[in-house]
Amino acid sequence: MIRVALSTSVVQGGRSGVASYVFGLLDGLARIEAPVQMILVGLEGDRPLFERWLGRCEWSGVAERWRPALRNVLWHQTALRGRLRSVRADVLHIPSYRRIVWRAPCPQVVTIHDCAAFAVKGKYDLARMVYGRQVVTRLARGADTVMTVSAATADDVARHFGLPRDALHVVWNGIDRARFRPPAPAEVAAFRARRAAPYFLYLARLEHPAKNHVRLIAAFEEFAARHPADRHELLFGGADWHGAEQVHARIAASPCAARIHALGFVDLADLPLWYAGATAMVYPSLFEGFGLPPAEAMACGCPVICSTRGSLGEVVGDAARLVDPEDVPGMADALAELAVPAAREAWRERGLARAALFDWNETARKVTTLYQVAARRPHA
Repeated sequence: MIRVALSTSVVQGGRSGVASYVFGLLDGLARIEAPVQMILVGLEGDRPLFERWLGRCEWSGVAERWRPALRNVLWHQTALRGRLRSVRADVLHIPSYRRIVWRAPCPQVVTIHDCAAFAVKGKYDLARMVYGRQVVTRLARGADTVMTVSAATADDVARHFGLPRDALHVVWNGIDRARFRPPAPAEVAAFRARRAAPYFLYLARLEHPAKNHVRLIAAFEEFAARHPADRHELLFGGADWHGAEQVHARIAASPCAARIHALGFVDLADLPLWYAGATAMVYPSLFEGFGLPPAEAMACGCPVICSTRGSLGEVVGDAARLVDPEDVPGMADALAELAVPAAREAWRERGLARAALFDWNETARKVTTLYQVAARRPHA
């Protein structure tokens, strides 16, 4: 059985896209009974996040002093080498390109989720932008196997990293089908009854400018001005991130401030009802490497209004109302369109069919094959 060391130190308390990827992959590997022994190499403070997999996986803890980003990168480039030898790893899987190891002592499989450092100005601070653009590209060229979560990201990696496009493996993310499915109608009705008004939902961390909250606020204001009798609210679900203070300031300055609410991080257990209870999930991001929230929303029977940028068009296909995320009047038009019940039902049916394409079990099967191929390759 292949022994795969999975680096988990970038899950950020379980509140990140990489965390969703790691958790979904582990679920899929368990369900298909993959012929691999996973060794979870993670920060000790994160161990409770992985308890449900520890009956099947081994745990290899890392001291909390290595949590800060710069220290964590240093640990990966130094101490991880000895750790891989001590746990007898056949393959190393790095699920976030910022932790790629230079000349790892065993074959290295890397997942690249996006090339946001190249695509979105001001996405990160200067140091992270330089690291993402200059250092990571060189590290990635030394990886044995590189997979991306979308064809759009594979195209970006080939362009920005200088890697051959045909050497990149595209493996879509999945959806947790046990969780993300249409709730019972009575549950949805009761949830909506507890809300003061119908709502549009944007689920993404509060990050400016990349997640485009400010333009969505402007679009909502235009929608509200055109339809003064409408009672809809605009809800932002997500933890504060880089630039969140600008989003909060824009909400406070809005003439619709009483109808725009930042919910903070929404607990995973509550997400299906938030999705199913919404008039529509609005996802106007300026760039995504995949975009799990629109797929999850569709799986819960929620109509989706979605940006065309990055991989989002690839993920939602023709099952979402597409918008140019920089076209504020166009986004206002989409809000008005989805406020009509008949239009919502048509998009709901399309979304449910599209969501069936995303399956963590299938992701796990493809990743297992990549582990097996990597393990068989000669490694210098």
